[in-house]
This record gives sequence, structure tokens and C-alpha cells, in this order.
Amino acid sequence: MELRNSTTSTAQRGETVPTHNPASPVRETTDVAALLERGRTLATPVLRAAVGRLASPMDTVAAYHFGWIDAEGRPAAGDGGKAVRPALALLSAEAAGAGPEVGVPGAVAVELVHNFSLLHDDLMDGDEQRRHRDTVWKVHGPAQAILVGDALFALANEVLLELGTVEAGRAARRLTTASRKLIDGQAQDISYEHRERVTVEECLEMEGNKTGALLACAVSIGAVLGGADDRTADTLEEYGYHLGLAFQAVDDLLGIWGDPDATGKQTWSDLRQRKKSLPVVAALAAGGPSSRRLADLLAADAKSSDLDCFSEEEFATRAGLIEQAGGREWTSQEARRQHTVALGALDRIDIPDRVRAQLTALADFVVVRKR
Repeated sequence: MELRNSTTSTAQRGETVPTHNPASPVRETTDVAALLERGRTLATPVLRAAVGRLASPMDTVAAYHFGWIDAEGRPAAGDGGKAVRPALALLSAEAAGAGPEVGVPGAVAVELVHNFSLLHDDLMDGDEQRRHRDTVWKVHGPAQAILVGDALFALANEVLLELGTVEAGRAARRLTTASRKLIDGQAQDISYEHRERVTVEECLEMEGNKTGALLACAVSIGAVLGGADDRTADTLEEYGYHLGLAFQAVDDLLGIWGDPDATGKQTWSDLRQRKKSLPVVAALAAGGPSSRRLADLLAADAKSSDLDCFSEEEFATRAGLIEQAGGREWTSQEARRQHTVALGALDRIDIPDRVRAQLTALADFVVVRKR
């Protein structure tokens, strides 16, 4: 693997850009914010109805997690996330020639699985903040975080299977497979925290499972519900899988260098959790003085029972070494490469030009986002 250092590039500042011409008609005419808002508008009522089926107090705990109420149970307009997955599910239905509403059950099912994973991940990782407020386990306790996560996972398949169609069964199978891969990825992520070295290939496999699989499902599930054949659905999955890897690469950059006011997490959050994320793994694989010094520090960190006692300067030193070794630049380049591969998949299927432009614009958004 070739890693290069740069002191002036856009990527070095933590910003990534798509590889195609940013002045293209797609970027000028597609309103990504409107696509995301459409996903929220169509999916949220169905999502709320599904959560409303849960027994008390799980219904209110879930409502808190989604940002619909505050910790005291009062209505709130919290940050419910970017809603990329619902937007993709609705576009997926349109790619198959169906209306966006056909993709709503798929959008809701994917959101339920995604939030199941967030509830459990926050607990396992010890994250105390998500979306600018305390996580569920911090407010309602670990038991409720586990139970509500399990309940959301069960609801996801219920929402699909109650449609009672052949297409719903096909969609449920894809969701189940994606869920299993997501869980595989989380297991890999946890195991890597306790290893001194993880290869770039292992890290990409983990992130493909943990993030790529569910985005791949999101962008195919609506098409399946709309009657698309397996070839079309599989190719849309390929787009979503590589988009997921681009998404996670950007997340890895933000996990070290992101602004806490934007991310809702602590500074150096991934370093505090000993995450073997792409910038770290790429830096360790690079060789050279900065890489070796980083390896020595991380090996010493692994023997420490608590990194909370570390100063901000100590985390800044580790982040600086990652950057000097080229891990930040390599990860930015990888985000762009995965973006290109994702868009290449769209060229192999016959979908409406408008939908192709919107899927391209969403891919651009994932790679250039700052949070």
C-alpha cells in the first residue's frame, strides 16, 4: 500500500470530494436536502406507528432514542440523523419503476435495524453522546438499551412480512442477510480493539459488513418491493455496498478529526475507544518513523485500563502521528475511490435518468459531508 503525505491538500484538512466534475448538471439540479426530507416525511409516520406497538416503557425509550421526546418525556424535535437510508430506499423503488411510497416499508425496516445497531453499539462502545445528547443506556440504563434494540430488530421484519407479498419475502431475506453481516462487522470491530495490528484488508472487510451491508440493503430493498429482478437488485446493492465503504471512510476521518459541535461526540472519539479505524490501520501499515512511533504508543495504550485519564495533548499527539504517517490522506483517497466504484455500478443497469442523477447526488453528499 502506498501512502503519501501532503501538507496542502483538501483531503489533509479532512474534506473529501467526489471524483467527477463538481460543476456537472447532476450537482446543479439535484436537491439532496429535499431527497433526505422526502425520506423523513414518508417514513417517519410509519416508523412512529411501528415503535408505538412496543410495550411500555420500551415505546418511550425508543421515542427518546429517535429524538421525538426528551429525557423527561416531553415532545422534542431532536436530530434524527441524516436519513440517508430512507432516501435510498425510496429512490430504489423508483429505480424499479414504482412510486416512492412502495419503498416506505423497506425504508422503515432498514431504519429499525440501523437504530437497533446504534443502541447496542453505544452500550458496547461506552459512548455517552449521540446526536448531541445522552445515549439511551446513559439515560435509561443498559437493560433498556438492549431490550429496545432487540425490539426494533424484531419490528423490522414484522413491518416487511405483514405486507404478505412475494416481494416482501424477498425483501425480508435481503434484510436478514444484511443484519447478520452488520452483526459480524460489530463483532470484528470489537475484536480488533484488542489486537495490536489489523491489516487494511481486514479493516475494509469489517467496515463492509458493519456499514456497507445495510446501505446495500437500503438501496435494493425498495426495488425488490417494486418488483425488480435479482440482477437489478444485486447491482443496486453493489452501488450501496461501495457507497457504505465511502460513508464509513468519511466517518473514520470524523471520528478522529471531526468537530464535536458537528458530530455530537467527544474530540478524538475513535482514539479514546481504541478503534482500529482506517486512518489508524493505514498509518500503521505505512512504515517510517511516524508509523513506528504510533505503533509504540498504541501498544502502550493497549496495556492501559483507562484512556480517560489521558490529556488532550496525548490524543492530539496520536492524531498527529496518524496524519504524518499518511493515514488521513489515504483514507480520504479511499473514500473517493469507493465513491467512483459505487457510481460505476449504476452504469450497468437501466434505470430512469432522474433516479440515476439523484443516486449520484446522494453519493456525492456522503463523500463531502462534514458530519
